[in-house]
Amino acid sequence: ITCPGVLLKDKQELYLSVFVLGQYNKTECVPAVFPLLFQERLVFEKEFANIVDPGDLVKLLEFDTAVLELIQLVPPEGKVLATYEENTRDFLFPDPKLTHGHRGLVREILMKRSPSFTGIAPKLRFSTKSLISDSLLILGRSHLQ
Repeated sequence: ITCPGVLLKDKQELYLSVFVLGQYNKTECVPAVFPLLFQERLVFEKEFANIVDPGDLVKLLEFDTAVLELIQLVPPEGKVLATYEENTRDFLFPDPKLTHGHRGLVREILMKRSPSFTGIAPKLRFSTKSLISDSLLILGRSHLQ
């Protein structure tokens, strides 16, 4: 996460909180000095029962929201410095013109800064990889692909 020219008043560590596919995960904490380097892989797995058509999965992902928050460990609860929200379909499968780099995996987005965060909006650089596979569901004695 970059934010040129911004010095944080509070010196407590920061982390990135990610909520996607109904699951929450977060990065390790890093020092409060930009650029913030999170060299981590967050994994989210979701099983969608009763979805056979990929088009149905796309529709379902359009109604889900991915939320990313940059949080500083300021007592008592932590302080949200910036957020980013997007429907999960567009977050996982961005429009090709919005990506660059090797096969379009690396993305850059501007986060929305909170009212208490002074300076320019933080820019987050990240990549996503998605794997969709069929699974065999066993319901009683019948097997469904």
